[in-house]
Amino acid sequence: MFFGQNIKLLRKRRKLSQAEVSSVLDIPRSSYSGYENQTVQPPFATLIKISEFYKITIDKLIKYNFETISETQLNDLEQGFDIDVKGDKLRILATTLNSNNDENIELIPEKAKAGYTAGYSDPEYISRLPVFSLPFLSKERKYRAFYISGDSMLPLVDGNIVICEYVVDWNNIKDGESCIVVTKNDGIVLKKVYNQLQQSSSFLLCSTNTVYDPYLVNINSITEIWKQVAYIGLGELVINRNKEFKDDAIQKLQRQVAILMAEKF
Repeated sequence: MFFGQNIKLLRKRRKLSQAEVSSVLDIPRSSYSGYENQTVQPPFATLIKISEFYKITIDKLIKYNFETISETQLNDLEQGFDIDVKGDKLRILATTLNSNNDENIELIPEKAKAGYTAGYSDPEYISRLPVFSLPFLSKERKYRAFYISGDSMLPLVDGNIVICEYVVDWNNIKDGESCIVVTKNDGIVLKKVYNQLQQSSSFLLCSTNTVYDPYLVNINSITEIWKQVAYIGLGELVINRNKEFKDDAIQKLQRQVAILMAEKF
């Protein structure tokens, strides 16, 4: 628990004394000193007061070590922005099940992209999406498929489909991984992702087509990140090289995918 050291750090950043803070909070200075030194546990009512004073949630005051996060992230916290690197706000993720009670891979067609940023947690919206399954993918993880548009991520082109794994903890994203990034303002984009969390609470998004410039996206504008594990193009399924699957399973799926592409969902 980092509560004591966090409120001490925040007080010093504001250039306030313990007496000044305790006066504002209407608590004894000795009590506030005990909270900072972690020799006294504050009652819940006082926790609320301290949280409101610093404008940072109790959860973050307790669980985050503010000494290890960047100056930019600290500034964001102090200005009331909710830092969500681990995707804790994304726990509500609507999904669908097949007849075996396994999760489907829902496909986000081109015409459904515009509504996805608002409907990704809406069970009714998700239930109307086309679905399919790939038996070799882990049943312990969540997958979704997205139609690609444009030429920013060559060799992928219009009409190709990327199959992606849901990323819960954004810290686990490796630099250069291809990910679907769902944002509040830009919708759904497929980009190479580079971690800039410490520097600017952002991800740097890059295209493989050098005509398009890289750009930063702040984590507060991101709702979901999905890591690409495969893509479907020209009637074939292409698996990312870091995945190991049996040849016979892939050959069967190649045929299934060819049918899926012919039907165009």
